[in-house]
Amino acid sequence: MLPFNLNVDFQQLSGVIVTVVAILAAILTTLWISMIIWAYRDMRSRSRDTFAQAMVALLVAVLSVPGLLVYLILRPQETLAEQYERALEEEALLQEIENKQVCAGCGHPTKDDWRLCPYCHTKLKKNCPSCGKLLDLPWTICPYCETPQVEQSQQSRRSAAAMGYSSTYQSDSAEDDEI
Repeated sequence: MLPFNLNVDFQQLSGVIVTVVAILAAILTTLWISMIIWAYRDMRSRSRDTFAQAMVALLVAVLSVPGLLVYLILRPQETLAEQYERALEEEALLQEIENKQVCAGCGHPTKDDWRLCPYCHTKLKKNCPSCGKLLDLPWTICPYCETPQVEQSQQSRRSAAAMGYSSTYQSDSAEDDEI
């Protein structure tokens, strides 16, 4: 003899089963729709191609969890934001490399205020004869005092040629005076 009653009301039991199945169906439907939306948004953050975005959403909608797994395997590794950040970093590195001063003669790094490379003795800058500030060699005018830059070596060559002397010695000594 059993101490409890085994009489089960199947009408009541079927109502409970229907309620549980309806709740599970609602949860699974919500999960399915959420996977579709997540896959679409994730693909949208990784690609600008609207066709690829639609195909991912359709793949997940038709195949559900296996479609989501296929998408996770094949999706692009970087988001568009990560690609943009990487491009900015690369641009910053390239700019840093371009702005880094090196000696034209030997390639060693130099500093802004150096007139001569300490490694190979290549002339890096010249002094403005008017204000004395350091200028890059190809500059034809001083940006500080607006004085036109006439090469002293050209002047000394002209004066040496006018006097009949060898211009080689004169130009070398004039350049040495600048250094």
